[in-house]
Amino acid sequence: MATTPSRSRRTPGRPPKARIDQRARLLDVAIGLFAQQGIAATPLSAIARRARVTPALLHYYFGNREQLLDALMEERLLPLLAPLHRDLSTLADAPRSQIDAFVRDLLQLLADNPWLPPLWLREVLGEGGLLRDRLMRRVAQPVSAKVRDAITRAQARGAINRDLDPRLLVVSLIGLTMFPLAARSIWSRVFDAEDIGPAEFARHTIALLERGLEIRDD
Repeated sequence: MATTPSRSRRTPGRPPKARIDQRARLLDVAIGLFAQQGIAATPLSAIARRARVTPALLHYYFGNREQLLDALMEERLLPLLAPLHRDLSTLADAPRSQIDAFVRDLLQLLADNPWLPPLWLREVLGEGGLLRDRLMRRVAQPVSAKVRDAITRAQARGAINRDLDPRLLVVSLIGLTMFPLAARSIWSRVFDAEDIGPAEFARHTIALLERGLEIRDD
């Protein structure tokens, strides 16, 4: 007698892969639109249209915009930024190698995720940016004191220039990396610099940080 084929059983509590892939794709579409036109100017219906799904499906996965932004933080931004926190928190032990690692890791991260610099400018630095409070609460505030103390300890033993303000060093590091890549479409054309990639940019930035301009009055 023929037997009925048995159905493969899904592990309880684990969503099927197709559902995970669909959710990740919708999040990618949302991030692209947020970086391109801003969060406030991107209703969920626009994300659904770009992803070619119904608004009901988007609501099924993310509920509302606040929950979508929470997902963006938890599933994209925080995992991306975690290695950078490790680089900065160990500055006191080996400042040169850790700053080198921070710059290289950040530039590679930005090259791999070109949506991040414009999103950062719009939604973190821009007045009224809708990611500012989340980044301050989840990233800047927990990490800033550790980084400041690590820099202070390195300065105390002469490993970092004592004239630097520990509170401003991270600001300078971000300013030398995030901002230039956000404006890449401008300076790469102005200076005919389309050939500059993450490795070349990192080499320039690290040289600037370690040795400065070495200006001499002749």
